[in-house]
Amino acid sequence: MKQVIKVNGLKCSHCDAKVEQALAKMKGVEEAKANHEKGMVEVSYDDNVVSANDIAETIEDCGYEALL
Repeated sequence: MKQVIKVNGLKCSHCDAKVEQALAKMKGVEEAKANHEKGMVEVSYDDNVVSANDIAETIEDCGYEALL
């Protein structure tokens, strides 16, 4: 499954990398691409393993606001 999640607080490529690395560690996440210029993260994941809410929670644990 692919989902685009709006994320408030992404300001630079370091922010993008922080979120991408955190999501890459999650079981079930296949790919994550953050874009601070657009304020979003595009995530490919197995929805049988991980939920969009779990992904949003991980983004928020990084210090950003995730809007599903």
